[in-house]
Amino acid sequence: MLSAKPKILTVSTVGAARCASTATLCGVSLFKSASVVSLLTLLSRITGLVRELLIASTFGASALTDAFNVAFRIPNLFRRFFGEGAFSQAFVPVLAATRTQHGDEATRTLIDRVATVLAWALLALSVLGVLGAGALVWAMASGLQQNPRGFDVAVVMTRWMFPYIAFMSLVALGAGVLNTYKRFAVPAATPVLLNICMIGAAWLGAPWFKALDLEPIYALAGGVLLGGVLQLGAQWLALKRLHLQPRINWRWAALKGAWADAGTQNILRLMGPALLGVSVAHLSMLINTQIASHLKPGSVSWITYADRLMEFPTALLGVAMGVVLMPQLASARASGDTAQYSAMLDWGLRLVVVTAVPCAVALLVFPTPLVAVLYHYGAMTDFDVLQVTHALMGWGAGLVGLVAIKVLAPGYYASQDTKTPVRVAIGVLVFTQVLNIFFVPVFAHAALTLSIGIGAMVNAGWLLVGLMRRGSYRPEPGWGVFLLQVLAGCVLLAAFLLWANNHFAWTALRVESFKRIWLLALVLTASAAIYFAAISVAGLKLRQLVRR
Repeated sequence: MLSAKPKILTVSTVGAARCASTATLCGVSLFKSASVVSLLTLLSRITGLVRELLIASTFGASALTDAFNVAFRIPNLFRRFFGEGAFSQAFVPVLAATRTQHGDEATRTLIDRVATVLAWALLALSVLGVLGAGALVWAMASGLQQNPRGFDVAVVMTRWMFPYIAFMSLVALGAGVLNTYKRFAVPAATPVLLNICMIGAAWLGAPWFKALDLEPIYALAGGVLLGGVLQLGAQWLALKRLHLQPRINWRWAALKGAWADAGTQNILRLMGPALLGVSVAHLSMLINTQIASHLKPGSVSWITYADRLMEFPTALLGVAMGVVLMPQLASARASGDTAQYSAMLDWGLRLVVVTAVPCAVALLVFPTPLVAVLYHYGAMTDFDVLQVTHALMGWGAGLVGLVAIKVLAPGYYASQDTKTPVRVAIGVLVFTQVLNIFFVPVFAHAALTLSIGIGAMVNAGWLLVGLMRRGSYRPEPGWGVFLLQVLAGCVLLAAFLLWANNHFAWTALRVESFKRIWLLALVLTASAAIYFAAISVAGLKLRQLVRR
């Protein structure tokens, strides 16, 4: 049986009651915040899946869709450097500590100075990116030159979309501020705007471009850029309501002053290892994209479609938990509350296990129905469904690790330790590429997702052991029974999903698309009922887990 609340050492009965009450309220507050982020992320992922469905049915999987996916990855790569990747990992802990220790006025000053430095860096990067688009596409996917038209289209779309990184990096700045002030809704909701813009681009923009005798896929690049503008506008309005909108100063003297600020220097110091860590992660993506571009045409797109589907559970579970936990962990560390720090990590990891493990089971034993219902329309063939399914199963093998990293890594960043995750990432990078040497000749493009999935499990285990060895995380009692309870539910879930996977001809039902959609909805609803009923019968009390 799980403990209803974490162990907290106190010096009196009154103090114990107070701490227990605070822990319960904190657990409920964290769960509510995570629920808000998850629900809005769910909306984002639903619109994202509609976006991918439209792209797949309109353009299929071809050299041109490979070109778009490569072009879209290039600004996303740099966005990870200057946006929600390295920058957020360094910015949010420093911002939370500044607010806890020095108050709101010092926090506003830090926001203004960091925004000034970031804006100057983004301006320079956007100009260089537009000028060097050809070299970047070649570095990312030289195999596109197998189809010269596809390579040229990728270069043009990269130039169109590169300014997107500037908008999205400023969005990440705003999201960090809003999350620190526990305003989680707007940052979680704004990705919906990007998806709506891309849906409009695929649905309305592509035919319009075709009528103008332009390449229809160019409309997607315009949708990406418009989505970035709208997301930044929404974040700016939310910050303005809190009187926290950054004041960017374009004078050279102001830049020099902002650069010399102690808080800015601390963020830059922390960003160094974080940039290396993001570089390592994206070096793996770069290598994998290069390999995929030299495989069958469509390989990059097959992996991308599987990646979009895999992002549904990772964002819904892991990203939501990471977004909520990061500022709370940083505040607990800044105030020296080690018991609460450990308790929040334990709570987050238990939620990861109870939610991510059944999702991984579904990706491994029930992938074809998921892919068929979401993508099997228009230009998407039965063969494409099979190839996306293979890639999706590779992601499923590492889903638990991918989600757990979103909880474990903030345990380091909150302590302003960005070096340890980097060392782990470098080791995992080497490991995954060794796996590719053996897997790619056998599994082709699916090997690339499988190697990353296995690497994610290794990464998560490494981070977990590190937190336990340094004493930052002490597991609460009851983990053994808890894992057995989850395992019992997953066994029943897997049996039901295997039956549903084999009993219905999911690809043949393409001619009855609405029937297939409703059938999938019924199977997933029954799956959730079976799983939660099984773990409840096994003795796992979800309400107690949530309130911890």
